[in-house]
Amino acid sequence: MVNIITIYKLLLHGLLKLVGMTQRTIEIEPGTILNIWVPKKTTKKHAVVLLHPFGFDGILTWQFQVLALAKTYEVYVPDFLFFGSSVTDRPDRTASFQAECMAKGLRKLGVEKCTLVGVSYGGMVGFKMAEMYPDLVESMVVTCSVMGLTESVSNAALERIGYESWVDFLLPKTADALKVQFDIACYKLPTLPAFVYKHILE
Repeated sequence: MVNIITIYKLLLHGLLKLVGMTQRTIEIEPGTILNIWVPKKTTKKHAVVLLHPFGFDGILTWQFQVLALAKTYEVYVPDFLFFGSSVTDRPDRTASFQAECMAKGLRKLGVEKCTLVGVSYGGMVGFKMAEMYPDLVESMVVTCSVMGLTESVSNAALERIGYESWVDFLLPKTADALKVQFDIACYKLPTLPAFVYKHILE
């Protein structure tokens, strides 16, 4: 059976090109490549950078916001390292490393100032970017996030959602476990057929 998420992404990519977006890869350093959706033409419009949560890549997370904002702003939608098509051979897994790579990628694209919009993990990386690069981050919009994930915050959150570790919650191994993750993470998620969860997991 053909994976419907793969087909949907092809259609979405075509739609994004119609609204003036294009996909770029930026080499941050040898072995570290950032995948990012950018405006086809740069203008004097304000730059808005959309930072995704743990899970989907940037464009699947922010597709509707990109379609709504692309005419008014210069919209940038990166995939964090280890998500989508962004990769690195470095062992670093910290929010600081993600922030460093996002900032370097934006600088290589000529972005001097921006508004960051982050949800969950994207908010954590956004806070780190604002701390490390205050000249780049002009303002922020953050939801469902914390400035830093301390052990006490982490333990309280895990207890609230009924999991023993973030690995169990964030890296589901079955379509049923993925559905539970979506039910916890999403407000009033519409009912989806079981095969959709299987295709997402693939």
